[in-house]
Amino acid sequence: MRDAIRYLNHTVAALLALVMFSLPAAADDTRLDTLFAQLDGAAPQEARRIASEIELEWARSGSAAMDLLLRRGEDALEAGDMTAAVEHLSAAIDHAPGFAEAWHLRSVAFFRQERYGLALNDLAQAIVLEPRHFNAMFGMGRVLEETGRFALAREAFVQAHSIHPHHESVSEALERVSRKLGGTDI
Repeated sequence: MRDAIRYLNHTVAALLALVMFSLPAAADDTRLDTLFAQLDGAAPQEARRIASEIELEWARSGSAAMDLLLRRGEDALEAGDMTAAVEHLSAAIDHAPGFAEAWHLRSVAFFRQERYGLALNDLAQAIVLEPRHFNAMFGMGRVLEETGRFALAREAFVQAHSIHPHHESVSEALERVSRKLGGTDI
């Protein structure tokens, strides 16, 4: 009987730990849901502010160490050091494979290195982890456009536009690709 009680205590402790560690993630999801709901009907100026808040949420992994690796990767991207960016962001992904923004930023480094297959792979993973990641969808469109797959690029830009209709780069890219395809703009 004592073994059963001891086992039950360990099980309850494990479940409590699981619930406690799940609460911050649920709060983050609720915050993102609220921001995306606000983005949906926002005016252009307000949409830019909301999108910035969404991007700040995406940059928070829940781990100070992973956030530091992300910042180091961002700094390397800004400095033009794609090798260092890939190293920092790969380390973040290795330790936190559910961190969508790390996948997204590493795709940027791969894109700048013209390693388009790797960039597409990372973008797909970022979108699987965060299906509303309008920047990853935009990035996917850019890679597809760069590789001459204009119809697929247009689809990616349309998806990004449907989530964030006031994203200037998406709107410009959608117009550009639509002209190449001989279609009409959104």
